[in-house]
Amino acid sequence: MKNRTIIGIVCMILAVAMTFAIAPVVNRLTSDTTTVVRLKQEVGRGTKITEDQVETVKVKTDTMPQGVYVKTADVVGKYASSTLYAGDILTKAKLSGDSSNADDVLATLNGSKGAVSVTIDTFAAGLSGKLQNGDIISLIAVDKNAGTSAIPGELKYMKVITTTTAGGIDQDSVVKNEDGSFEIPSTITVLCNTEQAKLLAKYEADITLQVALVYRGDNETANKFLEKQDAFFAGGGASEYLRHHKNVSLKL
Repeated sequence: MKNRTIIGIVCMILAVAMTFAIAPVVNRLTSDTTTVVRLKQEVGRGTKITEDQVETVKVKTDTMPQGVYVKTADVVGKYASSTLYAGDILTKAKLSGDSSNADDVLATLNGSKGAVSVTIDTFAAGLSGKLQNGDIISLIAVDKNAGTSAIPGELKYMKVITTTTAGGIDQDSVVKNEDGSFEIPSTITVLCNTEQAKLLAKYEADITLQVALVYRGDNETANKFLEKQDAFFAGGGASEYLRHHKNVSLKL
């Protein structure tokens, strides 16, 4: 009987000790969470986020990605920078305040930059039909007569507004056939300044253009490439390609 009493007292002391030792840990683990906005369904690139597509959930702070949104009001009305999936936690890198829809982009042009379309001569030249709105590309100038090719400094970083089929269907509206095939684009429309527009107009007549994909992703990173391109012109740069190909002049 005495032993039982001692054992009981010891058990009680251990229980109390464990309570005081473990409770703070449990409380810390359960309280160290943050409310974030999570996607409830898959959305395609350029899709405008609506309230019924998102929800708020709690996640552990130590596993939370950077730049998360914590309120649904902060994401509603923004656009998916790439295809997003159900369960994705929404971050600033995954959403953009600007639409990638061609008509929306064209409607924002204010005179500082414009849009020019160039012909895609071959299936391969247009990245085999895989270009998407908002892609950052380099345009390779190929002079078949001279046997030369280069990426002019003026065309190193260009933003794709859209691609368009021979039937006039923009990339936003292209519908795949039952077998998964679709009409291949025949032109690319890019965002450009006046110098680039003149150069591209000249190339359209004299030079073959090939596309090289540079970047596809969030707008913040894409804009950094465009800033580098703007810096080229701000520095008064002229590409080596143009200096050695006098027949490709900016004078029209």
